[in-house]
Amino acid sequence: MAQINRSLVLSFCLVPLIASILFSTERAFARKPLPPGAPDDAISVSGLGIQFPVEKEILENGLTVLYMPDHSAPLVSYHTWFKVGSKDEKKGVTGIAHLFEHMMFKGSKKYSGDQFDLLLQSNGATNNAFTTQDYTGYYINAPASKLELLMDIESDRMATLKIDKGALDSEREVVKEEKRYRVDDNPMGLLWQGIFSTVFKQHPYASPVIGTMEDLNNVTPEIAQSFHRVYYSPSNAVVVLAGDFDLGQAKQLVKKYYGPIPKQEVVRVTHPKEPKQTSPRSTFIKKDVQAWTMAISYPVPEAGTPESYALDLLAAVLGRGQSSRLNKRIVYKDQAATSVGVSNNSLQDAGLFQIFVTLKPAETPRKAQAQFLSAQRAVYGEMWRPRHLKISEQELERARNQILASQIEGLKTVHGKAEAIASAEIMFGDYRRVFTDLDRYMKVTPKEIQQAAAQYLSPERSNLVVVRPKGD
Repeated sequence: MAQINRSLVLSFCLVPLIASILFSTERAFARKPLPPGAPDDAISVSGLGIQFPVEKEILENGLTVLYMPDHSAPLVSYHTWFKVGSKDEKKGVTGIAHLFEHMMFKGSKKYSGDQFDLLLQSNGATNNAFTTQDYTGYYINAPASKLELLMDIESDRMATLKIDKGALDSEREVVKEEKRYRVDDNPMGLLWQGIFSTVFKQHPYASPVIGTMEDLNNVTPEIAQSFHRVYYSPSNAVVVLAGDFDLGQAKQLVKKYYGPIPKQEVVRVTHPKEPKQTSPRSTFIKKDVQAWTMAISYPVPEAGTPESYALDLLAAVLGRGQSSRLNKRIVYKDQAATSVGVSNNSLQDAGLFQIFVTLKPAETPRKAQAQFLSAQRAVYGEMWRPRHLKISEQELERARNQILASQIEGLKTVHGKAEAIASAEIMFGDYRRVFTDLDRYMKVTPKEIQQAAAQYLSPERSNLVVVRPKGD
């Protein structure tokens, strides 16, 4: 998730972009007062920031509800996120968080599995879900007139989900096929899985979100039922209501549908910290591919830390856009790669600064290996620079502008705003991070970027993962 900050100097090229986006939304930059009747918890951010009204309520059973009225269109975006991801799985049942995401569509006390999607589609709604290392999310976008129906459906499957052996066995096979398609037979899936298993030796981030075939087979209806009872309780959930609704009526409906669901205390497991990495690591994976792909990853601090903002900006300088350092060096100057990407992947417990390079196909295995070694040296050479030399103010401003544009683009829709505040509430326990992240980016200096690079992006902390052709 991207975030941003204060420097109060916007390049003129961004002004038309910002103006066009703000024209159709309820958020604004600068010192703008809240609209009349906005809830007490609404945010007004001075300087460079984002503003739209949000009200937070916590029910007696522990359910956190975020209300975000937006009357720009007769639509609602209804999100239900749970504080459970693959990092919360026990040994022997990896993949259960993602498998359970599938089970949430197999029916509850009032609504059968077959009825769920048909009912939503017949009422003009679209829905989806996702599972990450840190959380699981579900959302429905629908006409505003269907809000009570959505609340009835979501509260019912939170409270009375049906889990039977037939449905579990069926979805288990679906997930296995998904694993084969997205990971086992997918070079990028193997690369991604290899990254986490290479970097993490103690923390459960090492386990793939989709699990292993053996562990998926270990999930019984009783284990799944226990998983639902503990992790899908109100006290472990965040519900976001965003869109065209009356706040008073929405609160009454929330109490009606969610209030009776009993509270379930969730005992949080403290995950082990990774020991300090003192030497470089590497993993090579052979697959039926035409060209080499490599990823170089460094363990870095978790989301929300000062270093994470500095490293987000450095990632943009190194690999965002054609004018970025690594693109100019490896793609255009050396012409060794078809693409280069850099990201600072900030998770709740840790982070990964990642460089991805897809090399061009080579005529012979020897040329392929030489090309790989050349590209690897180029990456490490470019990584030396930010550790020892400050990035320029021009590069920093361009990186800020890129992140700013990305942040605003993600908040253009009611769904995007709902997703942003849900993520912030889940990750940090405070949705208001959405409103303040802009300023955090703008306060980062070239010196702070250099300090973060020197501390976390040193050669002994590197983790190289390569997917290469079988014959090379």
